[in-house]
Amino acid sequence: MWEHRRPLGEYMGNQHSSEHAEAPPKSDNLTEYDRAQLKLYARLLDAEADGATLSEIVLYLFGIDASREPKRAQRVHASHLKRAHWIAQQGYRELLWKA
Repeated sequence: MWEHRRPLGEYMGNQHSSEHAEAPPKSDNLTEYDRAQLKLYARLLDAEADGATLSEIVLYLFGIDASREPKRAQRVHASHLKRAHWIAQQGYRELLWKA
């Protein structure tokens, strides 16, 4: 089904960083962490749209080997993807208002 999608590494590169928290802060407002991670959130949404696997995403973006740490991989991915969706649907307004 996804045989025509481009490999995640082609457009994301190895972007993992120790600066990523295990989960983004919970807030009804955009946080400093969110502002620092906007590029990550965009990459997560792109990867989801392209049908990338959890293993690919967490390896390239968070430096997590999902085969060794499956629960952590799922937790980190799910929490950041949820926040990425929130920003795409609501949080972006704060960026526009403060621009």
